[in-house]
Amino acid sequence: MSNTALKSQSNDSSFKDLLDELQWRGLVALNTDEDALRKALNETKITYYIGFDPTAPSLHLGNLVQLLIMRRLQLAGHKPLALIGGSTGLVGDPRPTAERTLNTKETVGEWVEKLGKQASRFLSFEGENPARLVNNLDWTAPLSAIDFLRDIGKYFRVGTMLSKDAVSARLNSEHGISYTEFSYQILQGYDYLELFRRYDCTLQMGGSDQWGNLTSGTDLIRKVEGKSVHILATPLITNSDGQKFGKSEGNAVWLDSEFTSPYGFYQFWLNVDDADVIDRLKVFTFLTKAEIEDLAKQTAEAPHLRAAQKRLALEVTSLVHSAEAAQAAIDASAALFGQGDLSTLDVETLQAALGELPNTIAPLGTPITQLLIDTGLVDSISAGRRAIKEGGVYVNNEKIIDEAAVLTELLHSKFAVLRRGKKTLAGVFTA
Repeated sequence: MSNTALKSQSNDSSFKDLLDELQWRGLVALNTDEDALRKALNETKITYYIGFDPTAPSLHLGNLVQLLIMRRLQLAGHKPLALIGGSTGLVGDPRPTAERTLNTKETVGEWVEKLGKQASRFLSFEGENPARLVNNLDWTAPLSAIDFLRDIGKYFRVGTMLSKDAVSARLNSEHGISYTEFSYQILQGYDYLELFRRYDCTLQMGGSDQWGNLTSGTDLIRKVEGKSVHILATPLITNSDGQKFGKSEGNAVWLDSEFTSPYGFYQFWLNVDDADVIDRLKVFTFLTKAEIEDLAKQTAEAPHLRAAQKRLALEVTSLVHSAEAAQAAIDASAALFGQGDLSTLDVETLQAALGELPNTIAPLGTPITQLLIDTGLVDSISAGRRAIKEGGVYVNNEKIIDEAAVLTELLHSKFAVLRRGKKTLAGVFTA
């Protein structure tokens, strides 16, 4: 994210205080002491942190929720620490089902660097409360196993550790849980203690599914330092049907364009259901309450215009990728549906867009009817011929009138866009 984008962001001044705005946006699920937290946020400038484990080479939408709440606190004058888990990423927090596959130290090290760069784009490293990037490997690597057991492990009670939801779920599964993942909560607790000692960090944030790990830190600081510190947990973001948000056919929506293209990213937001779109605007944009309420009204009165979805897609794609990437996605959508010039789309955008559609690989000279079958737009040669005869088949936005027509023209010498009717699209890649 550009510095210009960061400078344009602000919290909504219509709220009495920051915590009220966070609650309205649906970003507060659990906290240790709401009154004490509110007082700390209103009367002091605190240091806070969120941790991101390098379990993949890119951050995803769940991480974006945390990055944006970090930014909201920074805009209120508080001091952010973005922790990249160089050590916890080597261990992995307990998954609900099977044991995590442990990545090599070299892989984790590479991912630490990538995630640090990604996270840094959403925070300001300038001004009176600049963000700071930290790596928990800095304080865990020097520890010996004996030091770890004597100086940290002695403060943790096994009964309490077993009662944590993430642990108990695994214990009661057929897979059980290894000591490696069992010890994760100790490492996360130690992170909070070290950040408290080094930076006077008094607030940790994270997802509500991490509550057991989050509380390990507050407990440890209370036992070791005799101090009370804060936790704020965000709710698990779900769709109106109860499905976990951010999954598309089982695949995460990534922030790195290498894994989810800007076009695919834009389309994901554009396709958010009416029932969910206002909640997404609250969480993922810096639009004000008044602006979001206006979009809610537009959605209720004219849902077919999809004004809220278009604004959501524009805002979040611009936030994560750039305003230029968002506009390229908009232009690509228009061109694909015959409302723009396909030849003006760059190779990367066109390839990404076609990759999101049903597609096939075929050489020049392939009958159009065969392409229609191969991409699933029709189910037979006769149906393909009938579609052409009725004037509903287009290649690269040019109407096909000959039932015996073959593929002769390509975009960028690589692609063709196949369309049946106004809304049904498919892609063709040359062999």
